[in-house]
Amino acid sequence: MKTPLTLLTLTLFLTACGESESSTRQPKGNPNASVLVEEFADLQCPACRAAHSKITTPLLAKYSSDIRFEFKHFPLRSIHRFALDAAEMSECAADQGKFWEFVDIAFTNQEDLSLDSIVEWAEALGLDADKAERCWKSHRKRDTVLADYKEGRDREVSGTPTFFVNGEKVTTGIDTLSEAIDKALQGTMMRL
Repeated sequence: MKTPLTLLTLTLFLTACGESESSTRQPKGNPNASVLVEEFADLQCPACRAAHSKITTPLLAKYSSDIRFEFKHFPLRSIHRFALDAAEMSECAADQGKFWEFVDIAFTNQEDLSLDSIVEWAEALGLDADKAERCWKSHRKRDTVLADYKEGRDREVSGTPTFFVNGEKVTTGIDTLSEAIDKALQGTMMRL
């Protein structure tokens, strides 16, 4: 039988690492929107970095009240050594309400991505760095990241970034995504 002190210690440790395996990241835009935009991305992918500033940010500025935007992890581990680690830390940051801030700092400083920088970025964001590092090193979020990856594979994602609008794959580009979003919004209006 475990002593109360042992149970208390175990409970505190699990709390510090984040008990839940699931993601606590929140979507951007309107969480109740009828149009869902999903991006499968890799935090170490240069094309994803470019898409973040040239596609995702402008789309969110234009459609923030009309779309629900969800980020899905698709780390290309065979070519991006730190992609999985960065994805896991982003999920640890999500536990502290800073998922999107971590994504922003990772893309902004992508050229400096390393195991050390991942921890430095957590500190720079004002996270409880010890808690975030324990979460990251425990790999408690790996299943969450790999679930996104598996979902992407099941949906025939073969590279990053890959975007979907209401479940339909859309060619990556500001114009093609805007067109798909506008079409989905028109379809929503017609149903009202």
